[in-house]
Amino acid sequence: MSRLLVADGDRPREGGPDRKEVEVAVGVLIRPDGAFLLTSRPPGKVYEGYWEFPGGKVEPGETVEQALRRELQEEIGLVIGPVHPWRIERVDYPHALVRLNFCKVYEWVGELHMHEGQQFAWQQLPVVVRPVLPGTVPVLEWFAQERGFGGATH
Repeated sequence: MSRLLVADGDRPREGGPDRKEVEVAVGVLIRPDGAFLLTSRPPGKVYEGYWEFPGGKVEPGETVEQALRRELQEEIGLVIGPVHPWRIERVDYPHALVRLNFCKVYEWVGELHMHEGQQFAWQQLPVVVRPVLPGTVPVLEWFAQERGFGGATH
């Protein structure tokens, strides 16, 4: 089983210890220059204003890829090309226990349009946007390992 990253461990967990794990599809969009897309959490949502990779919940009957395609079109207006499953990270947030299915995406069509009032930023390491959502931090570390980047990633 993959490790479990606990976010804000001092806060109570909604739903108690037996809560269901939520499957989430996450898109790591990477431009040819190596920059990757981060979006801010929309107003009114948990962790509002924190930066993360775009994506959303996998609905019943959907695959991770289907969910990612739907979510990225709904959230940021892009139609994505091939999806490359990358890594899985489990995060225990106070509001939800999530299983983040990170997928790399190198091709898409359309213009970025933030449908939920969020912001976006193309970033390189080290990222300059703050604050970064806890579940995003491991991805920045994976990028650093892949790219031979020393020092702080977030």
